[in-house]
Amino acid sequence: MNIAPFIDHTILKNTTTARHVSILCNEAIQYHFASVCVPPYYVQDAKRSVEGTTVKVVTVIGFPFGYHHYKAKLHEAELAINDGAGELDMVMNIAAFKSNDTAYLEAEIEAVSKLTYERKKTLKVIIESGLLSDEEIIKCCGLYSHFPIQFLKTSTGFAEKSASVHAVQLMRKHLPAHIQIKASGGIKTYAFAKELIDAGATRLGCSASVPIINGELPEASY
Repeated sequence: MNIAPFIDHTILKNTTTARHVSILCNEAIQYHFASVCVPPYYVQDAKRSVEGTTVKVVTVIGFPFGYHHYKAKLHEAELAINDGAGELDMVMNIAAFKSNDTAYLEAEIEAVSKLTYERKKTLKVIIESGLLSDEEIIKCCGLYSHFPIQFLKTSTGFAEKSASVHAVQLMRKHLPAHIQIKASGGIKTYAFAKELIDAGATRLGCSASVPIINGELPEASY
């Protein structure tokens, strides 16, 4: 199975340089990955690098902890779209979720999803499934099912526990069919990537994308 079209080729370390982004974009074009996922600072660079190809540009919002005020996330999303991002991976406010502040979470997703819907951009909401119980994951599925998002995403890759087959299966069971799943974090082998796809993921966030599809052990990421 060719999993390259499932992959968001990712580099999000705070030490990322313009050279790293250039290499990432060239690899994405060469291997026909779905997109490149880069820090907001590099969106314009990535957009120029993949111009004229099928590779999309993804960036992150409220990353990696999600506890930014939702108005700041909204402004961040607008800037990212203006810079050329076609897809936004936004971390939900996990602090608000753990405090059972559903009203705040609804205000957050309503504001950001309204913007992405109007601008015809893809919105992925990161719930950080490794920090949640099964019941909390199901609650997230119910909450975000009522808003115009395209993906629910498992993880930032920065938490202690990242993507799991169980979390993807649980999300697929409790999400409507039109909301897709992105699995990310800790995906370092083809076998695990394939397991996640078989469980229901239609997009994978990977920094070891090239070794994964070549069947090699990943080198140290940038």
